[in-house]
Amino acid sequence: MQRRDLVRQEPERGIELPIWFERLLMTGITSTDPDIVRRQRCVNVASFVAAGNSLWHLIFNAVYDFDGYIPVHIYNAVMLVVFLLIPRVHRFGENVGAMTLALIILVAHMFVVWAMGASSDLHVYYTLAGAFLLVMGVQHWRSFLVVFVLWIGALLFAAKFAPVDGIISPEDWQLRELLSTQAFVNATIINALIVFYALSALRRAELGLKYQYDRSEALVGAVMPSPIAERLKAGEERIADRIETLTVMFSDLVGYTESVRRLPPEEVVDFLDQLVRIFDGLSAKYGVEKIKTIGDAYMAAAGIDGNGKEGAIAAGRMALAMQEVIAHQPTLGGRAPQLRIGIHCGPATAGVIGDTRFSYDVWGDAVNFAARMESSGKPGYIHVSESFHALTADHFEFEERDGTVELKGIGAVKSFFLLREKPA
Repeated sequence: MQRRDLVRQEPERGIELPIWFERLLMTGITSTDPDIVRRQRCVNVASFVAAGNSLWHLIFNAVYDFDGYIPVHIYNAVMLVVFLLIPRVHRFGENVGAMTLALIILVAHMFVVWAMGASSDLHVYYTLAGAFLLVMGVQHWRSFLVVFVLWIGALLFAAKFAPVDGIISPEDWQLRELLSTQAFVNATIINALIVFYALSALRRAELGLKYQYDRSEALVGAVMPSPIAERLKAGEERIADRIETLTVMFSDLVGYTESVRRLPPEEVVDFLDQLVRIFDGLSAKYGVEKIKTIGDAYMAAAGIDGNGKEGAIAAGRMALAMQEVIAHQPTLGGRAPQLRIGIHCGPATAGVIGDTRFSYDVWGDAVNFAARMESSGKPGYIHVSESFHALTADHFEFEERDGTVELKGIGAVKSFFLLREKPA
């Protein structure tokens, strides 16, 4: 995958919930903080599950004996409404909903435990106390600890002091057995739902982090060589290297300014984008590091790893491939595009500069010399220095340029045109 595609791709989202359900889980949430939103969504899940549990108990008890358990029916109906209203209190604070839910269940549930008795095992719902860590967050562990201790205390208190058969129809042992089974099954289902939702949220968070990590890796890799990026990530603050034999290559589109003068911007950008992307592919193929583009000029370097000769050969191969590619490009402004390429080998300094938009760059005589080789070259030719020729003479075929070339700031030099690779 290309770095541009990686940067633009949409992240994996894990398990996709229906749109209507996602909207339901966002009920009452006004915060934009991802952590608060995640925890308040958990509160909403817990509230809706509790409301569903109350509805189920209301229906079951009403069908079993409507007239005999009117107080319990009223309790379940009231709790159903209260649980559905819990999301509305999120606006008052990040953990107001969670604390409200915890305290309502803590106090109100004691009524139904006393009404139906310890034999109904309805106090088993207090064993879900640990789930409040999800809705409060570990950063609020003190608040969670208060809720946890209160719920465990309520569980022990109910188990110890609640009347065995309850205070409403204590002789109805059959309902108590049914409620006991129902309570354990419901508690197990609720636990499973809590774990499922928690793991789904964790999976989504992991995928989000992986996406951001891959994206940052792609961006760092796009602006500097991989070894340099690794040094930066390892904590090296100042990267400045002396490279004894660096091969620097400059390429430039001949007559570019005149060709694009009357063209629409989108056509110019499209042409340059396609061409630079092809050059980037060649750079990766031959192991040459792209340094930067300046308008229609493309700068690359090889031998950064210290292998001067191998770097020079790689740069020569890439230059030949670039000339082959440009020959098959469409016309630009009615003109067939031509490249002028210059290459030189020599000592240089390389390093990372900048802060907000840092970049890897190279400086020194090798850079200036290569730039002069390009500007003094010929359209459609690869103009190389004597040092490049000496380093790669056993690998490429050259044509010596007649006489010497006067380079600004350097003087008269002997130079060559790179023609082709020698037969194997």
